[in-house]
Amino acid sequence: MSERSPAPGGLELVEALVNTVDLETGADALDTGEGRARLGLTEEDVPAARELRESLRVTLLAHAGHPPHRPVTPLGELLAAAPLVVTVDPADGSAALAPAGEGSLTARVAAAVAQALVAGTWSRFKACEAADCHWAYYDRSPAGRGRWCSMQVCGARAKMRRYRAKES
Repeated sequence: MSERSPAPGGLELVEALVNTVDLETGADALDTGEGRARLGLTEEDVPAARELRESLRVTLLAHAGHPPHRPVTPLGELLAAAPLVVTVDPADGSAALAPAGEGSLTARVAAAVAQALVAGTWSRFKACEAADCHWAYYDRSPAGRGRWCSMQVCGARAKMRRYRAKES
């Protein structure tokens, strides 16, 4: 739904996962082979991916100051099981967390969250406040107070609803 540029670094993967479902229409990209392939998933991976997606959405809603959209497994519990390793670049000695082995989706997300924490970008990663959207977006506003994934769609709808409510 968003016209915003993708989230920075590894958060682009997290954004892609959260935005696999359109809450307004119910269309879920994880229901299609193409949608699963974009995230490196098989059909068997879908239930866990959906659980992770909704836990991420609750966390991103919290970043924006909104309550959970539904009860979910806490994100910390899901990420705690992610196999990560510390990698060290021999050229410059820089270290990073990376998924162990082939990297499950949960491990790739955990590594992206860790990278975002270090980079200071995690708290600006939010979910749209529109109840029929909750699309993930990276808030690039100067004050970090963005509310909608798209000012032209979700923001305009919210402002029109407020205007109409005042007129009645």
